[in-house]
Amino acid sequence: MSSNENTKPSHSNSNASQKRIKVTNPVVELDGDEMTRIIWAWIKEMLIFPYVDVECKYFDLGLENRDATDDQVTVDAAHAIQQYNVGIKCATITPDEQRVEEFKLKKMWLSPNGTIRNILGGTVFREPIICKTIPLLVPGWKEPIIIGRHAFGDQYRCQDMVIKNPGRVTLKYVPADGSPETEVEVYNFKTTGGVTLAMYNTDESITGFAHSCFKFALEKNYPLYMSTKNTILKKYDGRFKDIFEEIYQKQYKKEFEDKKIWYEHRLIDDMVAQALKSSGGFVWACKNYDGDVQSDIVAQGYGSLGLMSSVLVCPDGKTIEAEAAHGTVTRHYREHQKGKATSTNPIASIFAWTRGLDHRGKLDGNEELQRWCRLLEEACIETVDSQKMTKDLAASIHGLKNIKEDMYLNTKEFINEVKATLDKKLK
Repeated sequence: MSSNENTKPSHSNSNASQKRIKVTNPVVELDGDEMTRIIWAWIKEMLIFPYVDVECKYFDLGLENRDATDDQVTVDAAHAIQQYNVGIKCATITPDEQRVEEFKLKKMWLSPNGTIRNILGGTVFREPIICKTIPLLVPGWKEPIIIGRHAFGDQYRCQDMVIKNPGRVTLKYVPADGSPETEVEVYNFKTTGGVTLAMYNTDESITGFAHSCFKFALEKNYPLYMSTKNTILKKYDGRFKDIFEEIYQKQYKKEFEDKKIWYEHRLIDDMVAQALKSSGGFVWACKNYDGDVQSDIVAQGYGSLGLMSSVLVCPDGKTIEAEAAHGTVTRHYREHQKGKATSTNPIASIFAWTRGLDHRGKLDGNEELQRWCRLLEEACIETVDSQKMTKDLAASIHGLKNIKEDMYLNTKEFINEVKATLDKKLK
């Protein structure tokens, strides 16, 4: 056992009459920061452990502990996810200069999500949680649009440069086997300077991205679209297009046809227009930058950034990490520290638990656990649709200026309402 890992058996059953669902294999729990850490503990205490008997391999990814362990706890957590195939992660702080000063950190540690993704590989899938009560900014979106973001390479691992004076910029490839070098001129700055960048991706990473997307679309029973700008980036984006097409034809075409779904490549500009006109109901595979941008647009289009599930799916199709797709809600945490009740939306954090436990159930053949996960997700949505919700959701219906205290619940009250709805569904 890693020095950063604690094995936490699930808490004893608070409902003596309620028989808990036994889970055969462990899940990896990654704790987080600030308000989401507080809510995380409430979710476990009120919604998870009274119903589910599961062993959690616990890693504290709170910023203080990451600093104390020189971020080794994050690396250990990622390796544990590889071992046990299921990670369930609370939101965490990615420190900037202000946080380094606030927490007196040894250094500005990297994003835990980035560290975990670099170790596990795979694709981040973000899916909207649709409530009938919450008005859609794009009214036609009746079914989910799930963004699959290739979270590796491109602009996020580029080398860029400001050119101050006239001169040539070239791109040079030096083969490791000593064969002839290749060099192309990028641009000749003749009078003034400018900017330049070089970026890359790998066949291995693109292949893993493709497999994750095809497997996820099959699991969701949705068609898959992959978007690039291969008309301009003929070789770079063309490589993405070619790898996806080759893998589809060789390995997935028959399965897709059997399910009466399909895969298509689209130009990114066509895809954006089609997505807006569509009624939803598809998986959209995006390159790194496109996925970064489009996932937030899609989330807001469904009404709320707080109603998104986020799952990292590895190329093996067996290993996943489910997380809350939002920050640590610092503003609410400051109120909580003063002893005030806050109205913080816990739904994305609840869905991190349900998506992780559902995958555990799928791997273990535990249909009872999978059914319970579905019922808890339904309980969250039905509670909101019965006009019991947190302040952010009430604001999306009535407008923030029109909100009155009787229109929303505080966090614990909302979790209690979800629990009451779940208990009715379990009877």
